[in-house]
Amino acid sequence: MTTCTAADDEAARRWRLVLGRYAADELSVGQQDQGLERSLSYLYDREYTARGHRTGGGDRAGGGSGRSAGLGGSQPHGVDVTALGWLSEAGSLFPRETFERMQVDAVSRYGLTELLQDDTAIESLEPSRELAVAMLQVRGSLNDRAAAGLRRVIQRVVDDIVRRLRPRFATAVNGRIDRSRRSMHRVARNFDWKRTLRANLGRVDADGRMTVQDVRFSARAKRTLTWDVILLVDQSGSMAPSLLYSAVCAGILSGLPGVNVQLYLFDTSVVDMTHVADDPVTVLMTAQLGGGTDIARAVRYAEQQVRNPSRTVVALVSDFYEGGSVSNLLAGVRRMASSGVTMLGLAALDEAAEPAYDHGTARLLAECGMEVAALTPERFAEWLGEVLT
Repeated sequence: MTTCTAADDEAARRWRLVLGRYAADELSVGQQDQGLERSLSYLYDREYTARGHRTGGGDRAGGGSGRSAGLGGSQPHGVDVTALGWLSEAGSLFPRETFERMQVDAVSRYGLTELLQDDTAIESLEPSRELAVAMLQVRGSLNDRAAAGLRRVIQRVVDDIVRRLRPRFATAVNGRIDRSRRSMHRVARNFDWKRTLRANLGRVDADGRMTVQDVRFSARAKRTLTWDVILLVDQSGSMAPSLLYSAVCAGILSGLPGVNVQLYLFDTSVVDMTHVADDPVTVLMTAQLGGGTDIARAVRYAEQQVRNPSRTVVALVSDFYEGGSVSNLLAGVRRMASSGVTMLGLAALDEAAEPAYDHGTARLLAECGMEVAALTPERFAEWLGEVLT
């Protein structure tokens, strides 16, 4: 006779929630898991429906509630199974990270765009980069009302990213460190250890240990010359995460003194977005994700916009999978680098912030004078600050 342990019971519970209605005859759903089962059923039974499986209805032997992707009577009486009701219940049942993942699946895999047509649902959504990326990828299939809802969600995500990144860009780009002036802006890269030591010399105890109470930071000298920063952003289908951050970076840079931003999105053609570079949401709502990639054409277009090579930065954001002429691409990079243009190739990052790009083309670009790196937006701000100062 086999004795079931608490660990066995917990494993059976978890497998029942994973397998859903297909395990209903063998594994029961405990009373405490009814809400979890219902939320998972509402969303993930759509996978079964898409594959042609019948979802069934009503209670099953073994205590299962029966999963159904529909909105009809197979759900328990009195349960709100509309998209808004599901959103509210799932948000209260699952940890934040799990709930965010479910939101992404709801939009990108199962087309629950009705979430974007309800004001209350929009406010209930947990804004995240992943959700914004998923929504941008289905934007073309939305009606006007859902598109308006999408814009509100994107605005919330963008506002959150801007709050986090703007101080980093402002500090990095506004000028070089001026050791002669003290700053009350406490940023690690401006830490002045010499002045800090001098300010706290009177706080050394008998054992030689110093109590640091007065921490000093240096100010930054203002730049007097203007730089042109040309952002070339690949808008092919795989570039949605990078496009989001690129639009935000362009918006932040547009508001900084001494920086002239030019923003161009490209696939097999080039679209000038400079006139709305200060509005990341409009950029994202206008972008057309998908299609081929002609990096050489974008580089050639940027080359034609260069006015003062020695004070111009061209930042190419791409996965470097060239659909056009690699030789033309390399020639264009070589010409600009030789003229004095500072060139940076920002390799695409996937949804897990891991580099995802063509290493072969990246190596060739580096040999032609382009510095190629996979940088987070924070690190890009630091790199740009180093170049401009």
